[in-house]
Amino acid sequence: MSISSSGDTLHLEADVLIIGGGLAGTWAAAAARQAGASVILADKGYCGTSGVTATAGPGHWWVPPDPPELRENAIRNRQKSGFGINDPEWMARVLAKTWESLPTLHGFYDFSKDETGATRYRELRGPEYMRALRKIVDSLGVTVLDHCPALELLQRPDGSVSGARGIRRQKGGAWQVNAGAVVLATGGTSFLSRLLGSHTNTGDGYLMAAEAGAELSGMEFTNYYTVALAGTNMTRSMSYAFATYYDEDGNRLPIPPGPDIIRPLAAAMLKGKVFCDLSRTPEDIRAKVPIISPNFMLPFRRWDIDPYRDKFEVTMHGEGTVRGIGGLRIVSEDCGTSVPGLYAAGDAATRELVAGAISGGGNVNSAWAVSSGQWAGEGATRFAVRQRGRDSGRPIGQAGLRPVSQHAVDLRATLSVVQNEMLSYDKNIFRAGEKLKRSGEVLDDIWKIFRAHALGNGADVLRTRETAAMLATARWSAASALARDESRGMHQRDDRPQTDARLEHRILVGGLDKVWTSGDRSRPLELAS
Repeated sequence: MSISSSGDTLHLEADVLIIGGGLAGTWAAAAARQAGASVILADKGYCGTSGVTATAGPGHWWVPPDPPELRENAIRNRQKSGFGINDPEWMARVLAKTWESLPTLHGFYDFSKDETGATRYRELRGPEYMRALRKIVDSLGVTVLDHCPALELLQRPDGSVSGARGIRRQKGGAWQVNAGAVVLATGGTSFLSRLLGSHTNTGDGYLMAAEAGAELSGMEFTNYYTVALAGTNMTRSMSYAFATYYDEDGNRLPIPPGPDIIRPLAAAMLKGKVFCDLSRTPEDIRAKVPIISPNFMLPFRRWDIDPYRDKFEVTMHGEGTVRGIGGLRIVSEDCGTSVPGLYAAGDAATRELVAGAISGGGNVNSAWAVSSGQWAGEGATRFAVRQRGRDSGRPIGQAGLRPVSQHAVDLRATLSVVQNEMLSYDKNIFRAGEKLKRSGEVLDDIWKIFRAHALGNGADVLRTRETAAMLATARWSAASALARDESRGMHQRDDRPQTDARLEHRILVGGLDKVWTSGDRSRPLELAS
């Protein structure tokens, strides 16, 4: 790695640049470094504490290899529940990679034991998990740029990505990394819905990749919501599997336990306040909650609520592409995008390959982050070694950075429009063609103004760029949902309640000034033996 500076810009060079320092980003950085690359990791926050994993108690899709029927059954069940969108070979790869990877955390993470004395690998404590991964990347010699959000990619004339530019929030000035390859591990976006841990997840990687020519997939699957104590962002969902719900008059609502509560809960909330208690929670689960999700009980204690006895008001926070499954399209077994030198991992990438048309929840998404991070880091390394000595590219950022003409654009009002179209229960949960078409038109009109005139200056540059990313993501989501003219998995259309066998394929979406969609009917990726 080399370092230089000019003016207020810090210039660095490395084989691989990782953008994002959450679960996928740290696994990617470690894999690239272990593969022999010089690695720089740039995080919007502080690597080891930022992102949704750091506030969670993540489980993993953790299935033993023996007897073989265990994984075969897990894959078969997931393929059935995924409505034909996922791929059994990718699921097998993720199960195998996760199984071999988590034990390597020994010496950095203090695993707990179950009642038989066996090590608990599946369920980890998020804060300690991320702290361990930060220690690992530091010990491997990865250069970490904390509080250094990326704003735009660099691209060579041949279309390959060659690094990125961003700002240094604490030290001031800018940074530019010239790299042989880039891994986007920037997470998804909940459109700033107050989802716990997601404040830095604003879809930045989607926008940067689209500006380079990449497309996305599965963006219609963005209507997963998580229950939380009203007035808080404590979206830890495990305990709500045992919830009993009530209306304002104390009448019990006929909402059965299980994963399909979003639509009935949303319908009830559109009529009035909804309350719940967790009295049905088994004692052994109550005992595990402080270990798995140590922050879950904090707001209840602060407000003197015993959730296992008292009724309390609840709301739902939209998860967008965090527990939704859309993201950048993956075209190779090493998580490459369609743009040379650009790789995607974790929530920045589509999780359709393993999750299908339903949420990956905590376990599948976490296993995907662990696996895709490493595959992307290794793939980026292989690409980067062939780029050594090449000239760097030029910055290619558009919306919020290089307007046609500048005039004031209200960021708060723009975000409010995005949130109204993407988080409102009546639009995003109870979908219909006319609603989706209208959302697309509203978002397109805002984009035209924003793209032409918004320019982030000084302290506003990051928020301007984040707003552009969320606006772009919303447009892709609305367009994909309109294109999937059926109901499948989490994507439910009130005007198209049936599943259409002709649409048992992925929906691709892309474009900036003009959004396009198409069906991905390609054969599954050829995987190396």
